[in-house]
Amino acid sequence: MAEAHQAVAFQFTITPEGIDLQLSYQALNQIYLSGVRSWKKRVSRMRNRVIKGVYPASPSSWLFVVIAILATMYMRSDPSMGLIAKIQQHLPLHVSLGAQGQTMVSALLFSTLLWLSLILALRFCLKLLLSYHQWMFEQHGRISNTTKVWVTLVRLLSGRKPLLYSYQTSLPHLPVPGIKDTLSRYLESVRPLLTDVEFKRMTELGNQFESTLGNRLQRYLKLKALWATNYVSDWWEEYIYLRSRSPIMVNSNYYGMDFLYVTPTPVQAARAGNTITALLLYRRKVNREELKPVRLCTVIPLCAAQCERMFNTTRTPGVETDVLQHWQDSEFVAVYHKGRYFRLWVYQAGRLLSPREIEYQVQRILDDTSPPQPGEEKLGALTAGDRIPWSEMRKQHFSSGINKRSLDAIERAAFFVTLDDEEQGMKGEDPAGNLDRYAKSLLHGKCYDRWFDKSFSIVIYKNGKNGLNAEHSWADAPTVAHLWEYTLATDAFQLGYTEDGHCKGEVDRMLPRPQRLLWDIPSEVQTQVQSSLAVAQALANDVDCHIFPFVKFGKGRIKKLRISPDAFIQIALQLAYYRDRGGFCLTYEASMTRLFREGRTETVRSCSNESCAFVRTEDECRRLFRLASDRHQNLYRMAMTGAGIDRHLFCLYVVSKYLGVDSPFLKEVLAEPWRLSTSQTPVQQMELFDLKNYPDFLSLGGGFGPVADDGYGVSYIIVGEEMINFHVSSKYSCGETVSQTSTKVLSAQGMLLMLLCQL
Repeated sequence: MAEAHQAVAFQFTITPEGIDLQLSYQALNQIYLSGVRSWKKRVSRMRNRVIKGVYPASPSSWLFVVIAILATMYMRSDPSMGLIAKIQQHLPLHVSLGAQGQTMVSALLFSTLLWLSLILALRFCLKLLLSYHQWMFEQHGRISNTTKVWVTLVRLLSGRKPLLYSYQTSLPHLPVPGIKDTLSRYLESVRPLLTDVEFKRMTELGNQFESTLGNRLQRYLKLKALWATNYVSDWWEEYIYLRSRSPIMVNSNYYGMDFLYVTPTPVQAARAGNTITALLLYRRKVNREELKPVRLCTVIPLCAAQCERMFNTTRTPGVETDVLQHWQDSEFVAVYHKGRYFRLWVYQAGRLLSPREIEYQVQRILDDTSPPQPGEEKLGALTAGDRIPWSEMRKQHFSSGINKRSLDAIERAAFFVTLDDEEQGMKGEDPAGNLDRYAKSLLHGKCYDRWFDKSFSIVIYKNGKNGLNAEHSWADAPTVAHLWEYTLATDAFQLGYTEDGHCKGEVDRMLPRPQRLLWDIPSEVQTQVQSSLAVAQALANDVDCHIFPFVKFGKGRIKKLRISPDAFIQIALQLAYYRDRGGFCLTYEASMTRLFREGRTETVRSCSNESCAFVRTEDECRRLFRLASDRHQNLYRMAMTGAGIDRHLFCLYVVSKYLGVDSPFLKEVLAEPWRLSTSQTPVQQMELFDLKNYPDFLSLGGGFGPVADDGYGVSYIIVGEEMINFHVSSKYSCGETVSQTSTKVLSAQGMLLMLLCQL
């Protein structure tokens, strides 16, 4: 192969005169430059480890402490209270050093120990400060003096520019709630959903659980909380995601969309060039820890641990459980186009290719007319079907030879790219229908043209539209949304395009062609591919997606009424569901717990006594709406600060399974269906977008499939001041749920709520 020959640094032949050594200086230079890049990355990582290791102090503060100690000693004062003299007595260098040298070395050792002690003290103080959450429960505009002092102290201890992971060791651990408190909150949350008889029975079950098994399970959980960094996250990742044996497509993976009204370029290869470049620039920032830590109110840091596995990560299937595999780095991406897989190198001699060069390479793939190899075209269906068959096929047929090498190229790639041969977006005479098809395409595609195991896959459509599909186990939507915001903004506003729609930059036309991945796929695998594809297609064909840009008003008007936009939307969802289905249901709203180290999510049970009272009543609507809004805000804050319900009960259930004991109460609680599953996609980097001068550059956010067979999945994003975009999903197989009908009801209820609030 041509690529193999170009990779050889030197050749030699045997002649009668001896060995004739022919060096390729160009190849050696490429090796040298690649090695320089590798060493630069190692040095950068070592430097960042030092900076993080001494945070919230700085490495230069060591010199300040040393000078201060030496200065006090010069003034014939002993700041160590005799410790320097004791260190000097035990120095093993007393023979080779004079008295002055021994004193100097002892002073340096004492200064270093003092400096490290100060770092630990500062870190402990910062952790104590970050454990204070009362600020979140104070009314907007009414900040207590305690909170003002607290904010000042937090800023003093974290004033200099932190790296991405600088706060990690200073974040508090997630606390284990009291079992009595959790049971009380649980019973309060289900009260509007149960009859008096059902509620009495559930109360008795809860009381019996608390007085018998509950306290025993709680002790084990507290022991884990003392030992583990986070008592929830590892079990949540394993049992909710990795141990699921059903397809992850639709059931777990979620999607993110392009701009609503704008496509920066209609050239597919050019959009791919800029998108891939922007993603790799983001990866560089993550690797160098140059990203600013996400902070609430510009003060309170959130855990950044989920960023660690963003790139070069794949979920590999197993018989009982899947495994997340992460590699340190990779210099290529995997590309799929018309049934063929390619390895696209994005670095040349340690240099990131320009967007124009990546476009050139992508165009080579698009122009490649070679047919797929037998069994190659629909191979990706294995990642879309059930996990056990994929695990068995992987072990039997992809563990050696060319299949292993090709699979490794996909799994080790920075991310996966699909060059789709369809056009998508809000276009043509049916913009609403096209948006729905766009969502379904990103959620599942053709069920074989995405690699659903990758941490995320990018889709570039024929008309230049793009989007992504993300695997859920390694991180939650806000982490991927942060990446996608940066990608869209960098693509449109920083990298840009020429007037004819191509990427900017120069092209080295001597670049080696993208490498076709080779396969030897036996008939047994091809049969399983068809079987997995049938399972995936049945799942995909049952999903009803509807995208609903609500533009009648946005958070601007809601906030003028001094109401939380999220509470407003959640109450509107309760009202819409009641009008649509004639009752209430257990409602899931995802809340993050990243105020704590390795925190992920908690459930906000949005269907409350107050929201149900508002929905049912025809009197005192405004007062009841305010009560429901305040209640929802309080529930959300409690979930964020570690006082949620569902993760605690989930962990108690896991402990009971490890102990081999059954709890009728826990079993019933965890079997309850979430017929209304909701999530807000937050806009975290508004500074990247200039909506005043470029109002059409609005992100559509993303969505996910329905959680329950007879329920709805609702994702929404509050865009700017005047728009709320909804992604609603349900299943065609349930005659009582219709995504498009629900959004019409939702729109009517939104207008009704706004009218009530203004009366």
